Amino acid sequence: MPGTVTMYSTTWCGYCRRLKGQMDREGIEYNEVNIEHDPDSAAFVERANGGNQTVPTVQVVPVSGGAEVIMTNPSLAQVKQALGTAS
Repeated sequence: MPGTVTMYSTTWCGYCRRLKGQMDREGIEYNEVNIEHDPDSAAFVERANGGNQTVPTVQVVPVSGGAEVIMTNPSLAQVKQALGTAS
């Protein structure tokens, strides 16, 4: 596994559904956290997005020892690049 991916999302977010589907098709494993049910996660998303609860917010921690990457509404290519698996 190239790293850990956490997607902060909501049930109603179309961008979240799209990215989840793309990661599923690519076989990228991720943990999903619904910020509407987890106040600590909602606060994390707000800190990452200038006070806004913007989803999807994706946190990638590469296994290779690279720096943590936090992205707002990233493309699949950006997620793969953060994991170091982009081709």
